[in-house]
Amino acid sequence: MEEADVVKALGALAQETRLRIFRLLVVAGPQGMTPGHMSEQLGASPTALSFHLKELSHTGLIDVERDGRNLIYRAHFDRMNALLGYLTEYCCAGQPCEVAPSVCADCGDLQ
Repeated sequence: MEEADVVKALGALAQETRLRIFRLLVVAGPQGMTPGHMSEQLGASPTALSFHLKELSHTGLIDVERDGRNLIYRAHFDRMNALLGYLTEYCCAGQPCEVAPSVCADCGDLQ
């Protein structure tokens, strides 16, 4: 992933509503979500949601597919993994390393 693409993606995610949308789509997985369902889940107006979906789409972090009369939005997992890979490429002084899992403060599960 190119540095300019990383900056765009991080810039898009540096806004609360867009971050919430992206996380919602990650949780939804490959089946994705319609804008109506996202609007209900997030309490966002359709107009605001449309604006934020467009911004995320321009970065390549999400994909959209028409299914009849519906639009289905999905997180673009390959792009997300490329972004994470770019950010962690040189962790541990450039050596392969395993990041220790964190423990959820609320439930005690490993994350």
